[in-house]
Amino acid sequence: MHLVDFLYHAPEAKSVALIGDFNNWQPNGHPMTRMPDGGWRIRMELPHGHHQYLFLVDGKPTLDPNAMGKVHNERNETVSLIAIS
Repeated sequence: MHLVDFLYHAPEAKSVALIGDFNNWQPNGHPMTRMPDGGWRIRMELPHGHHQYLFLVDGKPTLDPNAMGKVHNERNETVSLIAIS
């Protein structure tokens, strides 16, 4: 397992959460913490491998502009991709 920091800049957002294959895409599973600079952060422990994820910004699924890549999930939706090695 590796500790991974997910960051998203959205100073206007009221809430940001991390969803992905590691939490069965549950919208309430991993709320992120607002930082003083308007960014949002969460630290996750993830196993080796590739993980698909999105940010939920005020309930709207949003790609990570800093993701390692983009792929289509099992529902043919475009999602962000991170590789943990």
